[in-house]
Amino acid sequence: MQKKVIRKHSQARIDEMVNTIRNEIITNVQAVGTYLPSESDLEKRFRLGNTSVRKGLEQLVREGVIQKIPRVGNIVVGQPSEDQPIVRLGVYNTTDREMELTGLLEQFQKRHPNIRVQTVMIPTNEYAGYIKQHMADGTLDAAIINHHTFRQFSSRQKADLLEPLQPLEQTSGYYPFTTGPFADQGKLLVQPLIFSPLVVCYNRSHLKDRGLSEPVGDWTWNELMELARKAAIENERFGFCFHLLSRNRWPVFLLQSGIDFTPDREGFYRLPDKDLTECLGVCRELVEQPNVFPTMLSGLDSAAVEWFKDGKVSMIMTTYFSLNQLKHSEMDYDVAPLPYVREKGNLLSVIGAIVSRKSKSKEAAKRLVEFLGSYEAQVVIRSKTLSIPAHREASERDGETDVRHPAHFRIFEGMIPTYRLLEHMSLTSKQLSAIQKEFELFLTGLQDGVTMSRRMEQVLQDMNSSQAIE
Repeated sequence: MQKKVIRKHSQARIDEMVNTIRNEIITNVQAVGTYLPSESDLEKRFRLGNTSVRKGLEQLVREGVIQKIPRVGNIVVGQPSEDQPIVRLGVYNTTDREMELTGLLEQFQKRHPNIRVQTVMIPTNEYAGYIKQHMADGTLDAAIINHHTFRQFSSRQKADLLEPLQPLEQTSGYYPFTTGPFADQGKLLVQPLIFSPLVVCYNRSHLKDRGLSEPVGDWTWNELMELARKAAIENERFGFCFHLLSRNRWPVFLLQSGIDFTPDREGFYRLPDKDLTECLGVCRELVEQPNVFPTMLSGLDSAAVEWFKDGKVSMIMTTYFSLNQLKHSEMDYDVAPLPYVREKGNLLSVIGAIVSRKSKSKEAAKRLVEFLGSYEAQVVIRSKTLSIPAHREASERDGETDVRHPAHFRIFEGMIPTYRLLEHMSLTSKQLSAIQKEFELFLTGLQDGVTMSRRMEQVLQDMNSSQAIE
């Protein structure tokens, strides 16, 4: 967990360095034609390592405000002229790892040398709010966005802030489940880029050492728990774990219950407690096995992957996005389909790019977003990452890749019929957060399944009544 903290703070200091130097160039503190301080001086000034300093300088080179002179230094070129638009692109702190964004932007700059792209790292805990504010202010031109964040935009905000992209009928090259959620009135509001279902990632060596068979084809959560119990070794490694309370993890058990979370004709919610308890009981059974499931890691997906890399856990439930943390690992691992309880439902995550309707560089921003969604860029993602491109031909492309893919990488194709988004359960983000509190009490044993079901019904009913009054 400490490694994660260091990386996060390091990225913040890189952003600080880039913003500071850029402002100094704009205000002529660093004059055109002069050289920036040496890399060692920048390391001391911004408390960064050499690799981080170079990463920040590379961004300034891409923006065109400095030029790197080999064996000499970095010379200040200056601000772009009026005919050289700047596109400010909001990104996650994991975007580069998941999409090979740095390399893609370098290709884009070669194709459009008159357009300069500035990446803006947006804090994850305030992502939607940041985008809404800065697009409304005209200070953000485009952004990488996931489907959950998109859902946090109201219909009015989508209409006011997001520039419509290509018509939906022109998106046949993409998987329909990546375009449909982002369409409005026949046009895309978000260009889909990558997607992921949930999968089980397992350490092949661990299973082999214990004489256990690898999971093949359809399997149930009970079968997974049995395999986890056999793979676990007390005081050495756990059998299975995942980010238990993540919005993209625990709701899959709700989905697999097959329950329809809509009120009846009288406006009342009636949840079958047997079905609900059976599916959510899988989580409770897991956390009640201390030698199998490390509950201390249940709040951090990155920690689960780190423990998996270190051999401290044999299996994890994760996404293809998170598998990118393993792309330089030498460990022998593979992926298996997600187990099921009652129904074979799998939560789908889709990430795309949006363009601000109020951008002063709108056409340049649209060119950037179109490029990121192009077959050329999508093939780069397929080759250099473990993410799945939204472009169908690129994702199903055979051939050599620059990173090692697990043997069953393409199991995502067979799981497509099971893909579902959170709205398939007819639950809003607020409703999901509200009933999660009741689920947490169930996990701790402070309430049984029947009580949890009745409490969830009451919470949903109260929220409906409150909305009706408003």
